[in-house]
Amino acid sequence: MTIAIYPGSFDPITNGHLDIATRAAKLFDKLIIGIYDTPNKHLLFTTKERVELARQAVVGLANVEVKSFTGLTIDFAKKVKAQTMVRGLRMSGDFEREFDMAMMNRRLFPELELVCLMANPEYQFLSSSLLKEAASLGGNIKDFVPKHVAAVLRRKVKSKM
Repeated sequence: MTIAIYPGSFDPITNGHLDIATRAAKLFDKLIIGIYDTPNKHLLFTTKERVELARQAVVGLANVEVKSFTGLTIDFAKKVKAQTMVRGLRMSGDFEREFDMAMMNRRLFPELELVCLMANPEYQFLSSSLLKEAASLGGNIKDFVPKHVAAVLRRKVKSKM
């Protein structure tokens, strides 16, 4: 069985993330979306909230699971017996960052292959950071996230004001 991980902070999960997950789910027997518990960035949602939002978003994808993890991504990959890591690329800046991480991961865990999927053109610009900013300023975010995420995000940014 070929197992792949798709790691990230997913704060929150977007339609761009779902596009990558849906496409990756067709390539592997099992895809595990790994929600990183403690990234070095300011998060709007707790790990528990991010996991739940992601689980609801992938409910129609039978071979996709969502799990949280801490520590090195390669240790998570080893723990779940993944052979491949999936990443989405939006622009050249993503490539440079992913390349650096891939080279480090290759040195630490040579058996883990990296598969990068190009973002769908309609999501090239989309990031969780931009999404949160648009939501906090009252922007229409319905085309960028699943309905359940939009509702929770609106409530969350409203409560932070």
